[in-house]
Order: sequence, then structure tokens, then C-alpha cells
Amino acid sequence: MAGHRKLGRTPDIRLSILRGLATDLILKGKVETTRTRAKEVRKIAERLITLAAKEADNYTTREVLKSKAKLDSKGHKLLTSRTSRNDREYDVVERELRTEIVQVDNPSRLAARRQAMRWLVRARDGEGKQLNPVNHLFNEVAPRYSGQEGGYTRLIPLGPRRGDGAPMVRIELV
Repeated sequence: MAGHRKLGRTPDIRLSILRGLATDLILKGKVETTRTRAKEVRKIAERLITLAAKEADNYTTREVLKSKAKLDSKGHKLLTSRTSRNDREYDVVERELRTEIVQVDNPSRLAARRQAMRWLVRARDGEGKQLNPVNHLFNEVAPRYSGQEGGYTRLIPLGPRRGDGAPMVRIELV
């Protein structure tokens, strides 16, 4: 038995459509599409949210030493002149060290994130900044559903599409 409906497309196009719809559903919370596509995206999204909700708090934190270039008032890097052993002058960027607390995933959460990366593709927001949908899934979507077992999406019928009469629905996160 096949894993997904064929949707009248070749496998590479079909998976690309499903990945794009799943990513939009996770990032935006709702997507308008045909009923058959929505049913397939629902399967994918429910599985990903369940996976992320189970691993929601499965991480540790630790302090990491980070190095950053010092900047002047205009945002330019501060340079210091140095002399090498053979009396040549060169510039060195001044750096400042600071400690940050970072989140470190446990092995099972890391495996879950890698499974989510198979289905979610990187996207851009309205300003053109790149978004990571896996981070959004694990940090914002999954904690909302941590106590819930399934039923994360709903399909709302919108009526037939104007051009070809295909039944349209809105799939959204509950």
C-alpha cells in the first residue's frame, strides 16, 4: 500500500507540494487547498506535532563561551594594528568574550528534529528573513499540544473552486 495519495502528480512534485503545505501549516497555522491535499497534509502535520509534543521538554542547558567582534558607534568593527616578527604591520579585529546559556537537545529530541527536517522546508517571512520551521514546531507549536493526544488540525469546507470545481477546504491548527 502506498504511503500517500498520488494526487495526479509524479513523486517528486507530489512530495514537494506536501512539504510546502506542511511547512505553511506549521508556520502560519492555516492553509487553503483542495480536500485531498489537505487530508494528506493532515496526516503529516499530526505526526510531526505528536513527535514534537512528546519531545517538548527533552533538552538540557549549558553555558557556552562566545566571541564577538567589538563595534564602534557606526557599527564598524574595531581594528588594532599589530606588528609581525618580520616587522610587517597588519590589522586585527578586537573581540569580546561572553557566556551564553544555550539549549542542547537530548538524543531522542535530536532524532525527532531530524525526522521533522525531512518534511519541513526553510521559508521566508514577509520581510525576507529566513525562518526555520523545525524551531517553530518544537518551540512554539508543540508546547501548546503537550497534554493532547491527536486532533491538532481541523478541516473547514470552503466550497468548490471557481475554475475546475475542486472541493476547497481550509486546514488549520486547533
